[in-house]
Amino acid sequence: MNYRQLFSIIRLPFKPDHRTQPELPWWVKIATVTPECTYYFGPFDSQSEAIASQSGYMEDLAAEKAKGISIEIKQDRPQLLTISD
Repeated sequence: MNYRQLFSIIRLPFKPDHRTQPELPWWVKIATVTPECTYYFGPFDSQSEAIASQSGYMEDLAAEKAKGISIEIKQDRPQLLTISD
């Protein structure tokens, strides 16, 4: 599966949220089914900066043959940057 095919099957749950919290940084949250893992990439100063960076993370996961990838751009303060079962 090439990079373009991977993006065609990924559903991006991104929806602009006008209720932003200025005190929280922006993060790219990527969850994969195989391996079962959640990754947080960031922090970013703005939503647009986080959105612009997500393709690089997707390329890395595609190269590692991750399956069932979902992405969320959100303001958060994660306790762990990688969560796996």
